[in-house]
Amino acid sequence: MQSSYSVIGLMSGSSLDGIDLAHVTFGFENGKWLFELGATDCIPYDNEMLIHLKNATATSGLELWQLHTDLGHYFGKKIADFITVHNIANVDFVASHGHTVFHFPKLKFTTQIGDGATIAASSKQKVICDFRSADIANGGQGAPIVPIGEKYLFPDYKLFLNIGGIANISIHSENKVIAYDCCVANQLLNHLASQKGMEYDKDGNIASSGNINEKLLHKLNAIPYHHQPFPKSLDNGFSKEVIIPIVESFAISIEDKMATANEYIATQIFNSIPTAQSEHQTILITGGGAFNKDLVSRISKKTNTKVYIPDEKVVQFKEALILAFMGVLRAQKKINVLCSVTGATIDTINGAIYESSTS
Repeated sequence: MQSSYSVIGLMSGSSLDGIDLAHVTFGFENGKWLFELGATDCIPYDNEMLIHLKNATATSGLELWQLHTDLGHYFGKKIADFITVHNIANVDFVASHGHTVFHFPKLKFTTQIGDGATIAASSKQKVICDFRSADIANGGQGAPIVPIGEKYLFPDYKLFLNIGGIANISIHSENKVIAYDCCVANQLLNHLASQKGMEYDKDGNIASSGNINEKLLHKLNAIPYHHQPFPKSLDNGFSKEVIIPIVESFAISIEDKMATANEYIATQIFNSIPTAQSEHQTILITGGGAFNKDLVSRISKKTNTKVYIPDEKVVQFKEALILAFMGVLRAQKKINVLCSVTGATIDTINGAIYESSTS
């Protein structure tokens, strides 16, 4: 069986900040997986595609399927350019997450657009995609999917927090892995920052200048989702439909809204960590929120855990890295989504494979 791989991982997150591309080399030695994170890039969407993606949930079926194909061509061109610019040779395949439009596990479906066959044709690379559907089909949430990569690529850590558009946590024990979406994060924070003419709250400076509004905090923490048992996961529409209307119903300053939002996120993360682990573990934090100093400080104080933030590449591209690894497991016909995380009836092998005519 092949023991080394050269893979490009592609991730398009709910915050719509761009396409994350990461070239990763994997090796298997002495019973352990090793990786080297090479060239990386976050490529912003052009205005036309950004508008289409923002409006994707409101389009007709015909328009959505057209966007599915158009995004495949778009991804394929960006991948081909990425390979050329960074002079990457001998790519085994591209592992593409695609872009999530709908995620309704209770209705037994999830939708990630960016057609894999089109990506393969456009990029001239073999493509592995669709990393959630098999889990959903077997009764799972289809999320989170990154814990399998955490288990094998970061074995020295037992607590993982990713703060992207949505914050999700993974708790690893000897017998199983538990992981789920804690709450909305950057989707809310970036919405508030935009009202100050900023893309995001750099270092959490806006939040640190505000005061917590206890009534708003209580209302956010009382949202029913936060009191549901896991497994559970959030749809991208949750922020727009539930969270933002609550926040905007309060006539307080943006600074106070931001401070309250950071406290809300920290509270939900605190509620997610078992007390027995909080004082004896280090939590590895990745995602754009890892650079929000105010938010990370609140998390550290509230949870009383040691915080570890890895190098900037891993912080920004951990999901693309793990998508690449999930592709490796799929290529080897090995389990890449854990039922202890998603609530599926079985562990599953996820991923559809599209060969390029030149691969």
